[in-house]
Amino acid sequence: MGPGDASARARTHQQFGVRTVTVLIGQLFTGVSIGAVLLLIALGLALTFGQMGVINMAHGEFIMAGAYTTYVLQQVITAAGWSLLIALPVAFVVAGAMGVLLEILLIRRLYARPLDTLLVTWGVSLILQQLARDIFGSPNVQTRAPELLTGNVALPGGITVANNRLFILALAGGAVVALTLALRVTPLGRRIRAVVQNRDLAAVSGIPTARVDRATFFIGSGLAGIAGVALTLLGPIGPTMGTNLIIDAFLVVVVGGIGQLKGTVIVAFALGVLQASGEYLTTLSVAKVMVFIAIVAFLQWRPQGLFTLRTRSLA
Repeated sequence: MGPGDASARARTHQQFGVRTVTVLIGQLFTGVSIGAVLLLIALGLALTFGQMGVINMAHGEFIMAGAYTTYVLQQVITAAGWSLLIALPVAFVVAGAMGVLLEILLIRRLYARPLDTLLVTWGVSLILQQLARDIFGSPNVQTRAPELLTGNVALPGGITVANNRLFILALAGGAVVALTLALRVTPLGRRIRAVVQNRDLAAVSGIPTARVDRATFFIGSGLAGIAGVALTLLGPIGPTMGTNLIIDAFLVVVVGGIGQLKGTVIVAFALGVLQASGEYLTTLSVAKVMVFIAIVAFLQWRPQGLFTLRTRSLA
């Protein structure tokens, strides 16, 4: 065995190591992008379910409303870039208004009966799906992505990242920062946290709990609308798209810990990386099963979730 053979083996090992690192980094970016999508769809639910304890099965339909808002705006504003930028605040308002209407008409009577909110909002979700079919038709529709978001970014090592995924990651990060600041430094945020910790004490302290509930629903539902806008960049939209997303959103919030925004952020990215790794090693279906098994095992060990909410409740 000559020195040439040893040198060839060394080059082969080095190339294998480089390929392995490239694959790992590529899958990490893929997992982060999946986690950003999960975070966007779960962020609003972290308020309405995590903060208020309302099992809102219509949250997915608020996401659908945001997606269809983008579709409608593109029929009026032909420039895809401008229509996307305008769709973000418009979808927030549209979905937020739907959430407020749901809270006023139904949810406000069911705050002490969380299981009833599940049944009622499930019926609302079916009504909204049928309404979408009546207005837009049953077949899925496609929106146009801005040209800036259709390409890829080449990173060192032969790794490519889709521009639309980077945009969704930035959008999710911005939404988390904005929501965190709103909850921590604004008067409304302090009222929301007070109502979450002890509703009765907040009421006798002069905080208008009904108004706070509506504002919370508006923000949570509006974030779902923004998620719907982001999802138009990843594929077609249809009346049942919310049904395919709502379970993932609930899993992220439950595993992260009820009422814990930081838990929602951590779990969304952790599940995204786990799913990306599973898809690379097996198939999409098997990866979904792996993620579900991991969630069940984690909740068996820590049923309260990753983080728990400290309250002043006497109950």
